[in-house]
Amino acid sequence: MEAETSRPNADEVEQTKNKLLSQFIEPFLLSRPFPYLWLGQLISFLGSSVTMVILPVIVYSITGSTTTMGFIMAAYMLPNIIMLPISGWIVDRYNRIHVMLTTDLLRFVIISVLAGLLFAGSLSVHVLFVLVALYGAMDGLFQPAYAAVRAVVFTPEIRNSANAMTQISNQAVRLIGPSLGGILVTFMSAGWGISLDALTYVASFACLLLLRKLIPFQRSQTAKSSGVGNDFTEGFAVLKGNAWLWITIVVFSLVNICYSGLVTVLLPWLFKIHLEMSPYVYGIAVTCSGAGAIIAGLVFGMKKQWHRRGIFAYGGAIASGIALLLMSITPNAVGLCALFALEGFGIMIFGLIWETTMQELVPQEAFGRVASLDMLGSFALLPVGFVVIGWLADVIGGTQTIALFASIGILALICALLVPAIRRFD
Repeated sequence: MEAETSRPNADEVEQTKNKLLSQFIEPFLLSRPFPYLWLGQLISFLGSSVTMVILPVIVYSITGSTTTMGFIMAAYMLPNIIMLPISGWIVDRYNRIHVMLTTDLLRFVIISVLAGLLFAGSLSVHVLFVLVALYGAMDGLFQPAYAAVRAVVFTPEIRNSANAMTQISNQAVRLIGPSLGGILVTFMSAGWGISLDALTYVASFACLLLLRKLIPFQRSQTAKSSGVGNDFTEGFAVLKGNAWLWITIVVFSLVNICYSGLVTVLLPWLFKIHLEMSPYVYGIAVTCSGAGAIIAGLVFGMKKQWHRRGIFAYGGAIASGIALLLMSITPNAVGLCALFALEGFGIMIFGLIWETTMQELVPQEAFGRVASLDMLGSFALLPVGFVVIGWLADVIGGTQTIALFASIGILALICALLVPAIRRFD
């Protein structure tokens, strides 16, 4: 009798598993463009994650200077930031697939030159600055185009699962890429790791060529007739017309400084210097953050439609901030790994809701400009934030700075939730 009553429960579990699996398979079955966009960018993201691990090795082998490494990252970010307003205008006036193809080709050339100089043993720090700056500018052109193409490919019937699948895949690669980069640079050479990155752009280029045939380009009438000034005004007008969009961009221009600054500058210090933990413990904690983000993607992708998204999005970001705040008073590795998982889960929930709402609310003909304004708000002040957080940690202490900036981020998010347009956004 017990076996008979347990059988339906087993069937229900199996049905639930099949339903969840079908949700994530749907984008591949219902959208012909999705597999090409997903695969191409997944492969190139793997190459980029390998390069970002190898780049510090290259810099330290040439100069041995942490200051130089900081300037190298600034050389990447500043052209990226400067390019964003220009790229938004370009993306909305020209074929977005062609923009992506062009940037993939140019990034392939830049990375190939870097690999060639490494193999020849003739790379200088000055040349590295130039190559990194060019690469950053191309990223600043590529990302708004990629965001605009996603908005076209991720149609309403697959939007949640497509965004979730993309982010889950990226997080999985983020776990694999650093390890692969470490293996390549340890057992082969930095040149081979950089060469792998170059080859990934070839794969991405091939996928985009196939994608181009599936997404015809139609230039909007406003793009044909309006000037540059009017184009930018239209992008601001789209944001101004929706409180959810512009308030969130403004709030996260501050929150990103607080959260990203802590994650980039002070959390490595917390593990290595303050708590004197082995490097592998920090690596495990970062892996836990990725695992938390993957779980968030799985949860979000389970449903085609979520309600009360304003509360869920900001609640996720607040949970991420609380995790960062508690890290300042958590002395053991297990607790820190759990907090890293919560941090990754919370910020991914926000990111997925933000991505889907952008795709819903922003008109296709203005998406490039709005996406570039969003990225500009997110990235423009990050270099300043990194410097301020590092300086303040030397003045008042690292754990105090972690607690302070985490609290500022949480407070900004709570204040935003007091606005009805944010709290009631559905």
